[in-house]
Amino acid sequence: MDLLYLSILIGGVLIAVAILSSLAARRFGAPLLLVFLVVGLIAGEDGLGLDFDNAELAYAIGTVALAIILFDSGFGTRLSTIRAAALPAFVLATLGVLLTAGLLAVAAVALYGFGWLEALLLGAIVSSTDAAAVFFLLRVGGIRLRDRVRSTLEIESGSNDPMAVFLTITLVELITAHSGIGDAGGELVVAFFTQMGLGLAMGLVGGVLLVRLINRLDMDAGLYPIIVLAASLSLFALTGLLQGSGFLAVYVAGLYAGNRRLQKLASLQRFQEGLTWLAQIVMFLALGLLATPSEFPAIALPAAILALFLIFVARPVGVWFCLLPFDFSKSETAFISWVGLRGAVSILLAILPLAAALPNGQVFFNTAFLIVIASLVVQGWTIRPMATRLGLVVPPAIGPVEKVELDLPGRSTHELIVYRVTPESPVVKGERIPRWARPSLVVRNGQSYRFAYAGRIEPGDYLYIFTSPRYEPLLDRLFASPATLQPADEEFFGAFAVDPTHTLGELQSAYGARIGSAAPETTIADFIRGRLSGRAEVGDRVACGPIDLIVREINQDGQPTSVGLALEPEPAGMAQSPLLRNIVEIAQMARQRLERIRSAVRPRKGGAGPAPEDPPRPPEP
Repeated sequence: MDLLYLSILIGGVLIAVAILSSLAARRFGAPLLLVFLVVGLIAGEDGLGLDFDNAELAYAIGTVALAIILFDSGFGTRLSTIRAAALPAFVLATLGVLLTAGLLAVAAVALYGFGWLEALLLGAIVSSTDAAAVFFLLRVGGIRLRDRVRSTLEIESGSNDPMAVFLTITLVELITAHSGIGDAGGELVVAFFTQMGLGLAMGLVGGVLLVRLINRLDMDAGLYPIIVLAASLSLFALTGLLQGSGFLAVYVAGLYAGNRRLQKLASLQRFQEGLTWLAQIVMFLALGLLATPSEFPAIALPAAILALFLIFVARPVGVWFCLLPFDFSKSETAFISWVGLRGAVSILLAILPLAAALPNGQVFFNTAFLIVIASLVVQGWTIRPMATRLGLVVPPAIGPVEKVELDLPGRSTHELIVYRVTPESPVVKGERIPRWARPSLVVRNGQSYRFAYAGRIEPGDYLYIFTSPRYEPLLDRLFASPATLQPADEEFFGAFAVDPTHTLGELQSAYGARIGSAAPETTIADFIRGRLSGRAEVGDRVACGPIDLIVREINQDGQPTSVGLALEPEPAGMAQSPLLRNIVEIAQMARQRLERIRSAVRPRKGGAGPAPEDPPRPPEP
């Protein structure tokens, strides 16, 4: 019993220290997941002396934690996010993982002298981005990015782990069976479609059953989160027993359930958030305890070179190739390349060669560990500065909003939201609350009043409102404090605003805009939507010759309601390298160069005289 009490004490103290350390780390901008990992290292064999060398137990802990994290990743992903970026994220999560693993394998052969299967295994281990790290930095880190960029990164990080797990497990089995590289191709393809197909099917079925179960049960409120946890872990285990991808199954089930109407949704979300934090902390601590830092110097140099190759070559090339068919700008492609954080999943997968007793198992584990540390330090510490440098941070449209969402009994189509009225908000200044919002109660200085008899809304009031989730963003604007806009926001939103109901003809006569074949009577809003495939998002830019039109605000249907006008085109903040361009831009460059070549070699009329010179080009900004 003493050993049991001691183990519980050590575990509780480590978790508490990790959480308290994270409070100090926020002041320095350090990635919190790196802090959790370092706490485990400090407490381990080469630190305070805790001897934890059970690789199988660490893998079991990490597997359960990862299943919980992936279910929550899907549960917290909205359908609007999927619509914005499903296809490019899917390509990154599949083809992108393969390309990254292949490029890393080439470097591993040169650095470590591995055979091709071993090199591919090392590439597969560190080929996926970490959902925990990416979700934390994008959602909790306070970085407000353009919707499509953020959505692409979130969906990719949540969905590429199954691919990396599949590649790693399959390659370990091939190496254990002493198969050659020539035998791997066919087996990989068959195993891929079997595991992914079964994982997808089981996830959809599990999500449907989970929603029906939750909505039909009538029990104590505290039991709903527990039954969801039990169901998700059961789905993960059952899919694995059937030789499918359990990680993909729980992600898909969470994705389906999180976008359906569920009773006790608010309590489920709070429980999932806390449980996911606990899973991340426990997983990083266990993996940190398993490592032996004194072994790192022996492979530090090749691991550092491989980490730099991953950050600056393999990830950017893979992302660029995968995003070629999609209309991502140079800055967006560069940022998605940079946010390729590696985390606990890579270390977790590196345990598999150890558990399988492969000859270079310890080398795989130590290399993956060092790559993760390098990624969290180099990339995790620079996410915000990089997003700012590339012009992808969206300035705040509204200021802070204080609100709480409350559970309603049954399956109402409305939500009960409590807003705390902030000073200088529109409702304080006299803006009326729409009737469809159904305000019901005002709590002022501890006293409750019916809305009709509460009088003028005052700062500090708590207002209870029944509303549809569709209109919640509109209410946020009414109760928000004023947004703090910086002078640099003009570079993002343009020098001033124009009414999107004005026509292109007016824009052309006033500012010399080039509208191409568009009809002059077309409104600015319709022109922008046509150029953006029907739906706009805040920050979208549409070039019109000497000016750029920038979407400042949109309504619920993606229709621009405010448009900024920049008198100078977007500055080229990135190098003019084809590696940062999409396929449309590359085609345009090719056509322009072809026209210059034709102009240079075309003889002047009459065959005399030199060919005409190209018109002078404006200097690069």
